Amino acid sequence: MIYEFETDCAAQTIALGQEIGARLTGGEVIAYSGGLGVGKTTITRGISLGMGLGDEVTSPTFALVNEYQGRERSLCHFDMYRINGGMDLETTGFFDYLDGNNVLAVEWSENIADELPQDCIRVCIERVDDNTRRIILDGDERFADIGDRYKR
Repeated sequence: MIYEFETDCAAQTIALGQEIGARLTGGEVIAYSGGLGVGKTTITRGISLGMGLGDEVTSPTFALVNEYQGRERSLCHFDMYRINGGMDLETTGFFDYLDGNNVLAVEWSENIADELPQDCIRVCIERVDDNTRRIILDGDERFADIGDRYKR
């Protein structure tokens, strides 16, 4: 199912991320697409809040992965900008994180498209203007009740 949202500021993008994060149970892979600076880390900050992990999320650009530990599940935030397929991916430890307790948020997921699970949640973020973002989520019915405040 495809859900389309629009946010007018970073705070709204974080709030939308919270709504998404609150619906995650562990084992999901969120595959982001979108250019530099569109808000992939911003929405991940909201997802972390929705999962009850706090808002200290930073871009994993240089670390490749940042882990945010929780009691019941953890968020693993990947940056695949410099990864070119399965062989490079193996060196990141990506496959070790694919278990029932982790949620993986993957920036630049198009670089590892062939390695992503078939049932991953796809989130495309587009810049409309300096503040506004169009966010297209391809996921299941648990995201249907996020509400009209972000719907286009």
